[in-house]
Parts: sequence; C-alpha cells; structure tokens
Amino acid sequence: MLLSHQIRGGHYWSMILPRHTALTLTDSTGGANVAALFYNADQPTERYNMPDTLKAQHTAKLTTGHVLYSDMGRILCSITEDTLGWHDPIAGHSNADLVLAKYGSGSYQDLRNDHYRNSHDLFLIELGKHGLGLRDLVPNANFFSKVTVDETGQLHFTPGHSTPGSSLTLRMEMNVLVVLNTCQHPLDPNSGYAPKPVDLTISRIPSAPADDPCRLSCPENTRGFLNNETYFSLRP
Repeated sequence: MLLSHQIRGGHYWSMILPRHTALTLTDSTGGANVAALFYNADQPTERYNMPDTLKAQHTAKLTTGHVLYSDMGRILCSITEDTLGWHDPIAGHSNADLVLAKYGSGSYQDLRNDHYRNSHDLFLIELGKHGLGLRDLVPNANFFSKVTVDETGQLHFTPGHSTPGSSLTLRMEMNVLVVLNTCQHPLDPNSGYAPKPVDLTISRIPSAPADDPCRLSCPENTRGFLNNETYFSLRP
C-alpha cells in the first residue's frame, strides 16, 4: 500500500496515479456515492468517454471485468474487483441549482465548513488545480450507486444499494489523473443533505497479464489494451 485516505462526505480529492497502481474505494458506512472523472495525466485532452465505454462493452452499468475508455480508444483503467455488481455510468452529477431546490440553502455563512456542496462545483475546484476547467468537464461515473432504465427511458435510482464495506478496485492502465467527490447522487430521493464518506487506498501492482479477465471480456477490450501497448511502446 502506498497511501490511505478518507474523503469526507460532500468533499473532493484528486491525484495523478501512475500506470501499474490500483485505487480501491470502500463505502465505509453504506449509502455513499463517488462521482469520478479520469484523464490521461500526460495529455489531459484525452479523457474518459462514457458513450464509448458503454457501447464498446454493450452495458449500461460498470462492474468487474469492465474498463473505462478514453476518447482515443485507449483504456484509462480497469475494474478488477467489485463487491456490488452495479455502478452508475449514466446519470451525471449534481449542481448548485439542484442542491438548493432539493436541500435548501445550506450556505457557508450559516453552516461554515458544513455548508451544502455540489458535484459540479467540486469537480471544477479539483480540475483547476491541474490546469483544467469547465471545457474539460465530461460525463462522469458514479460509483456505489445503481440507476436502472425502464422501457419508457425513465431513470430509477435504487436506494440502499451500497452497504457498509462495499468496495471496488480500479487498476490504472496509463498515468491517470483521477478526480473524485462524494456528493450525493443527483437522483438520490433522500430529502436531507447527508453525503457519506469513502475510504481509499492506493497500491502498486503488476501489469495486466495476457489472460487478464478485463482484457478478454470482449473483443473491443482486447483491442483497447493493444492500443495502450502501442501508445506506450512509442513513448520516449
């Protein structure tokens, strides 16, 4: 293990994680949500692409064996372990207007460090630390949350999906800027502002073997790993 840290409920975190490291997220209390963005740390114009991730793997959820694609057809990270079986890649994140309408003002002037935060603003704060901004904000993944789609196209949030101790592990397939926040999911029906903390650990791991389940889960993923290998073979 290289690092352990807790992100408080409604707070934010970012770090550049080198290739061959793993990030494990653990919902310590249950009911957490982690809004997540991913960028190629060496060239941040390459970033997580939600549509390509879903259509390449024929899925509307994220779990073990899935990978997160960049907009260049390469793989940013792979989900190597997951105790839940479903994480939301489609419902986006909260903004100031949604939080105000749902939970009330919760201003800094009234609550100081316990004021109500939203994912949109927290993403921009963390992106700014790395020279990125609004133009770099793309559709995010939501870990520990489950959202299903019915036959009419309506989205449905599943309350109580994540229980205490639920976890997933992301293996970095390139040098990745990871940006996280722990604001409540935008579809969470809870009428009270109550974001949950999440624990994280970072570990050094070996590269994916030739028979890696993420690599072999579908032909598109095999090609994605080959794209990564070509990319790194041509780097200085």
